Amino acid sequence: MNNQTLIDTIKALKDASKESGKAIWKALAKELDKPKRSRVAVNLSRIDRHAAEDEVVAVPGKVLAAGNLSKPVKIAAFAFSAGAVEKIERAKGEYMTLDELLASGIDPSQIRIMK
Repeated sequence: MNNQTLIDTIKALKDASKESGKAIWKALAKELDKPKRSRVAVNLSRIDRHAAEDEVVAVPGKVLAAGNLSKPVKIAAFAFSAGAVEKIERAKGEYMTLDELLASGIDPSQIRIMK
């Protein structure tokens, strides 16, 4: 694995899991630690279908722009396509990296992992 940002994110998630005892951080780290070809890619249409308004969604991979987002949702992911960022902003949602989600102080029980 050559991507230092990915390595740092995985380490931060594992450390947060050990420190807080919350399994969600370990689950996100485990999903990110897979080979690139096996990593998750989630379309906005899937997030729109399964997430409620103002819900916090964590994607252990990349968010893609296929489909539309019809409600404001907070989405945290390792990466976003440019089109996905534009559509999230248009829906008045928020996007952030997994590191930013970790630092935000959002209660892990309010976060939904989407694969």
